[in-house]
Amino acid sequence: MVGEARDPESDVGPLDGLTVLDLSRVLVGPFCTMQLGDLGAEVIKVERPGRGDQTRTWVPPAFSADDEEDGTDGEGDASAYYVSVNRNKRSIQLDLTTEAGRAVVRDLAREADVLVENFRVGKTEEWGLGYGDLVEANPGLVYCAISGYGEWGPDRDKPAYDIMMQARGGFMSFTGVEGGPPVRIGVALADVGAGMYATQAILAALLERELGDGRGQKIDVSLLDGQAAWTSYMATNYFASGDPPGRMGSKHPNIVPYQAFETSDGYVVVACSSDRFWPPLCEAVDRPDLLADERLETNEGRVRNREFLDRELGETFAAMSTEEAVERLEAHDVPASRVRDVSEVFADPQIEARGMLAEADHPTAGTVRFPGSPMHFSRTPTTVRRHPPALGEHTESVLREYGYGAGDVDELRKIGAIPEPE
Repeated sequence: MVGEARDPESDVGPLDGLTVLDLSRVLVGPFCTMQLGDLGAEVIKVERPGRGDQTRTWVPPAFSADDEEDGTDGEGDASAYYVSVNRNKRSIQLDLTTEAGRAVVRDLAREADVLVENFRVGKTEEWGLGYGDLVEANPGLVYCAISGYGEWGPDRDKPAYDIMMQARGGFMSFTGVEGGPPVRIGVALADVGAGMYATQAILAALLERELGDGRGQKIDVSLLDGQAAWTSYMATNYFASGDPPGRMGSKHPNIVPYQAFETSDGYVVVACSSDRFWPPLCEAVDRPDLLADERLETNEGRVRNREFLDRELGETFAAMSTEEAVERLEAHDVPASRVRDVSEVFADPQIEARGMLAEADHPTAGTVRFPGSPMHFSRTPTTVRRHPPALGEHTESVLREYGYGAGDVDELRKIGAIPEPE
């Protein structure tokens, strides 16, 4: 349990000493538990025997010790998708369709601080692994259930996937170019967003437990709720105006200019986020006429005259290369950037300096690389302590830690609750 005094010069994460039982799979739950692992928690990931988390089979690409030199275009030994959200965890194989497998989960949950699951609503209760089934033996348990629509409401039993949530949650109605087709945001935003909310809620519940009477509680997080919350100012713009926001490409409904402009060889992004950037922007692109135009002095005026200004700046930037445009804008302290691809992002000296490119040695796949943790602490660092685990890599060692002897492990294998060692 958390709450013990720690060395003020400790080099372990802020959640050191906390145990998380991870019954989740694919993205939303594993993203949540990876964050807890990055923060120092001990995360035990429970996976299906023989197959494991579905994302283990989502290849290519994959990492392989045999092709470290020339890329990762084969099936390999470690799915890139799985690697992306499963560092700092230990993997055990348990067949939850067997009562013996479920009994092991109950034993582990009895000593856990946190349990995370993202099965369909009602499945853990059906297995006798719901919050009500576990809380009596462990009143301090923080139990986080993540689902598509949440545990109540008319759609609680419907299936949910990220692209559905981006559509149903409104994001695809205002993502993309005007007059164009609906566009899904490239990353599975609904899953990642709900995973972040789940992590936040878990940390709040742990703090309340420590400041209160030591009892945990159940947390209910849904992907659709997360998308509704993330509509943010797009929703309040609608509530204020009565007009649902439409697709604007890279443009911003409330700030002008705040968008990508086409150059002679690409695009430059300009973020004139306050009126103080307007004069230097005009100076950078040598447009004193725009600076002198009273209609454009304030952001409100620029929003109202968006079409005119878009046309004028569009013509100006079209005559420049991207490099020239960025250099001019940066020389005048105007926020700007070219549009980078992922290879350029992780070659950025700033990203390198911040430790945002991380790697680990995998037992069969060689070196695997992934984005690092963006959470930086002055005293309790986030670190990559464990590689994304091979399937069932820690089954026996974890069971031994929880009091299962050699005979107990053999019996679990005999009845099919855990697989035979390879």
